[in-house]
Amino acid sequence: MVFSGLPFLFFFLPAFLLLYTIARGRMKNIVLLLFSLFFYAWGEPVYIILMLVTTLVDYTAGRLMGRLDEKETTPAQEEEKRNRRNRRLILAVAVIIDLSLLAFFKYADMAVRGVNALMQLMNAEHTAFALPGIALPIGISFYTFQSMSYTIDRYRGKVPVQKNYADYLTYVSMFPQLIAGPIVRYADVQKELSAERRVGADAFFAGFRRFLFGLFRKVLIANRMGALWDDIRMAETLSVPSAWLGLLAFTLQIYYDFSAYSDMAIGLGRMMGFYFPENFVYPLAARSMTDFWRRWHISLSGWFRDYVYIPLGGNRRGRAKQVRNLLVVFFLTGLWHGAFLNYILWGLYHGLFLILEKFLLPKVPGTRLKWLCHVYTLVVTTIGFGIFYFEDIAACGVFFGKLFGAGAAQGGIVTGDILWYIGNYLPQLLIACVCAFPLVPWMKTKIAASGKSVQRTVSTLTAAALLMLFVLSVASLVRDTYNPFLYFRF
Repeated sequence: MVFSGLPFLFFFLPAFLLLYTIARGRMKNIVLLLFSLFFYAWGEPVYIILMLVTTLVDYTAGRLMGRLDEKETTPAQEEEKRNRRNRRLILAVAVIIDLSLLAFFKYADMAVRGVNALMQLMNAEHTAFALPGIALPIGISFYTFQSMSYTIDRYRGKVPVQKNYADYLTYVSMFPQLIAGPIVRYADVQKELSAERRVGADAFFAGFRRFLFGLFRKVLIANRMGALWDDIRMAETLSVPSAWLGLLAFTLQIYYDFSAYSDMAIGLGRMMGFYFPENFVYPLAARSMTDFWRRWHISLSGWFRDYVYIPLGGNRRGRAKQVRNLLVVFFLTGLWHGAFLNYILWGLYHGLFLILEKFLLPKVPGTRLKWLCHVYTLVVTTIGFGIFYFEDIAACGVFFGKLFGAGAAQGGIVTGDILWYIGNYLPQLLIACVCAFPLVPWMKTKIAASGKSVQRTVSTLTAAALLMLFVLSVASLVRDTYNPFLYFRF
């Protein structure tokens, strides 16, 4: 089930909101938990067991650490050392189990492919091992990191013990952010989770507007950019401009697809009384790759910063170790996305540019050349998403050859195909490019500085526009079958 699907919009969500609004006190958590489990079971009910195992492991680890905390402290140093050792052991066991489950279900095929490739290089006479072909549980990367962060923060003493397993399972399984983030840490929602959540009309409708805004960005922009990318990449012949247009379309598709999901998740959370962290802040408007990673998938980059980069030493132990730490983080960032070589290459590609920016590339003075910084960042990002898309490295090489003129369409590097693509997708392309920049915040600032009458007029027009966009989105969903969520596979 996806947020932009008709079953969710017209059956699941209305039924959930009705029962959730009626429920009082702790019953809200029960309603949220039951609907979240149903939401996850819609796609693959058997993998609920896997999520239950992960949550039980981390919940139990938190309870065991809590018991150690409750012991009376004594001046004996041996007792204190034993307590610290036990806490480290509990943490290590929980993290190992979490990562082992993730590795088995997500990377088993990758491991077998690696063994087969190694045996082939060694000229070993053997029959290639068959791939296990284990189906990837939806959202496993997101909920594993989310659950694991609780155990680590509990070890560090940053969050209290959660003594109610149902509440903990509700935290991990909340359907808005279960499958594709943002990665919500326990500290972000602990107060709302344990208190009676009261959602006022203003907060509810603010969340509803955010949800509708995300739905529009997903259905009317991301899906159309995906259709353009599919048209271009499947073309038998392709000119250089068309290849670059296709890569730009995929960049826009993955941005709008993922950021729209985050918009809808944040909006749904707000409607329920939760305040999820922002996950995207106009990343395509960044002026450096460092700036890009402050804006793109913020919850994931923050997770790796706090739980990998800083524990490794961050930038505190010299330049060489900082380079190592960055490469480790971006290797893991790429690996987190998928069990194919292209994802690792994509992660290391980004890590390389961050290292270059920190130590080698000069800082651009003043403001006159900021446009050049933006162009540089956009080109690097777009090429990176080309690496990201192709799991088949040979196919990736063929497409990149087309980007730079190899195997160009008959008749030259520039042909008329670019005109056909632009002619069929020009309105959506213009909207996608304009909305990728912080136009909305700029407009909000201007409106806030205007008079009350202008603000009321704008509010009325905004409500009408959202209603119209909702109708257009539903019409598009009824008409078209193309409605993927790219990050579901991660």
